[in-house]
Amino acid sequence: MDKRWRSVLLDTLVMTAGLGTLTMMSIAKPDLIGHFGIDSDAYEWQHIAYVFGLFVAFLLGHTKLYEGSFKRSVAIALSWAAVTQALIPLAPNWQTVVFLRFIQGFVITLVPLFSTQIAHFFVAERPFAKGIILSGIFWGGVFGNISGKYAVEALGWKGGFWSTVVIMYVILAIWWLFTEDFEIIHRNESSTKVNVWKMPFTWVLGLTFFPALWVIFTIAGFSASLGYEIGWTKEQVVALSTSLNISKALWSIGMGFVGYMLSRKNPTSRGLFKAIVQVMIFSYAVGFVGLLVYAKAILAGNYTLALASVVLIGALQGTGPAFWTSAPATYPKDIFPKASFALGLISNSANAVAPTVTDILAKQSTSLALGELAFMPLLGILILIAVSRMKLPVEELGQSA
Repeated sequence: MDKRWRSVLLDTLVMTAGLGTLTMMSIAKPDLIGHFGIDSDAYEWQHIAYVFGLFVAFLLGHTKLYEGSFKRSVAIALSWAAVTQALIPLAPNWQTVVFLRFIQGFVITLVPLFSTQIAHFFVAERPFAKGIILSGIFWGGVFGNISGKYAVEALGWKGGFWSTVVIMYVILAIWWLFTEDFEIIHRNESSTKVNVWKMPFTWVLGLTFFPALWVIFTIAGFSASLGYEIGWTKEQVVALSTSLNISKALWSIGMGFVGYMLSRKNPTSRGLFKAIVQVMIFSYAVGFVGLLVYAKAILAGNYTLALASVVLIGALQGTGPAFWTSAPATYPKDIFPKASFALGLISNSANAVAPTVTDILAKQSTSLALGELAFMPLLGILILIAVSRMKLPVEELGQSA
């Protein structure tokens, strides 16, 4: 196998292990509540902390932590999840667990790190490669839920947590053996005389992915809550969540391949960016239709229709491979690694507010909350139209900033 595609598959395994094992928090919920003597409301604070950690994580890209060895950087990123996973069963109180969950969110820095790697390997193939890697997040959700239940039954909840730490580091060791290292260089503003944060393009491009993440990080928990209110069984709610994860994984790979096919027609910076915009607009359009069907299903209490709708809603994840390959396509090579983290921070700001805003709206009216979610893909399309008319940083600055 081509070593580049071997690396893509290994990266996907790391993403699956790093994100999938974190499902242990939901699997062991009854055990955690009993052990720490908390109620369901207090339990939710760990999820809020984790989601906020996903947002703050991208600030690390503007430090020296992820400069130098690529392999070392990946090991650090995965360790945010693994070390905290090992410490949670030893936590003296619930407040410590909440803090550890915040730190676990830093594992998401694997995404821009792998973006930097595939930018070294590919040009037109970047969206396809990134789509495969990002699918690991959702395969992790599927397999984590299945294997985690058996781990808790066999080893107890503490043993279940510790078994996932072993899995993460075994996968990391395999990845390390077969991955070639390279140097990550983040040029500072004094050497490049360019600040990605001062570019209007950075802010608008970052916001193109904001609506997708708004829905992706909200709809799973929102669906479970609504499903139980409607009267669906636990098995039905779990099946809906699993189907959504599978749909997102397949759309991630599928739209990544479409992006590759479009990109190879014109592998210039502008050609690559045009392909990115086209993939994201199409994904948003399909996702919009899916959310309309989903809203109708929820309001009617129609489980079969809701299950069918997630096939289309998963298309929102089709925006991911395109977005995460936009930095190397549009920024000079000296600054695109730093731009990747900036774009991640802007887009992932949705994580910090979306679930709370949707919950507040749902308390007023379920229809209002469903309308808000359905509006997000339309917002994404409008922002994409705006950014497509802007001049690219690489067109202004050339390949060296």
